Amino acid sequence: MDFRTKVAISRPPFAIEPCEEMLFVGSCFADNMGKRFVDECFRATVNPYGVMYNPASILHTVSHSTCSPRTALFTLGTNHVYILNETGEIVDNCAKRPQRLFTERCLTVDECVGYLRQAVQLLVQRRPDVRVIITVSPIRYAKYGYHGSQLSKATLLLAANQLAEEMPDRVNYFPAYEIVNDELRDYRFYAADMLHPSAQAVEYIWEVFSEAYFSTRTHTFLSLWRPIKEALGHKPFNPSGKEYLQFMAKSKQKAIDLMRQYPDLKIDLSLFDRYITTKM
Repeated sequence: MDFRTKVAISRPPFAIEPCEEMLFVGSCFADNMGKRFVDECFRATVNPYGVMYNPASILHTVSHSTCSPRTALFTLGTNHVYILNETGEIVDNCAKRPQRLFTERCLTVDECVGYLRQAVQLLVQRRPDVRVIITVSPIRYAKYGYHGSQLSKATLLLAANQLAEEMPDRVNYFPAYEIVNDELRDYRFYAADMLHPSAQAVEYIWEVFSEAYFSTRTHTFLSLWRPIKEALGHKPFNPSGKEYLQFMAKSKQKAIDLMRQYPDLKIDLSLFDRYITTKM
């Protein structure tokens, strides 16, 4: 018997390679995913101008950055924007200025698609082979009311779908929103605020994402990187003990060998040297 509805994910027309150059722009969910990619040694730039919640602000980040990734991931959080009354421009951050200075409104589906299309086109100009993964954040916005939050997500889902249909060879939709709401439909998969996905939910989404998008070569790399990463994260009882120093020396050599195997990989070897001393 099946006790959950599993979201089917079609294999995308491309694969993410080890240590690939990537750009993550969007909501807090993009932050969480992007940081995981950094931990796994991808050359990832994550929200270089801060968290961006709406499609217009995602375009602003792409416009201002000089990043030319092979893969970009846009995470849409809301279609609500704030317009500075003085200039009529959409701002990315109100910077704690009085609310009376701004007008809040909702972007339409077509407006969302327009901003996202421009962002993709800018990335294509920098790197013609760029691929864009678009997703809708599963984080709910209580301040809109839960019905209002759902209306906002519905607009973003329609926009994401339209963009993916317009550019099927360039843009691919990843169903993070559906995974949380259909597969993990239980409050135990939420953080204490009951709005954000828990660490366990983010980990599950990472596993699903990696299964769908990572190449065989990337899975091999991650299996080789994992024991090195665990060695760096290990907290020994006796950091100056002979056995531990030998363990770290071996781990450092593994890191050196891995960098030779993957030329784009950068590992800070000084992280090992703080344990490896002349006492060995």
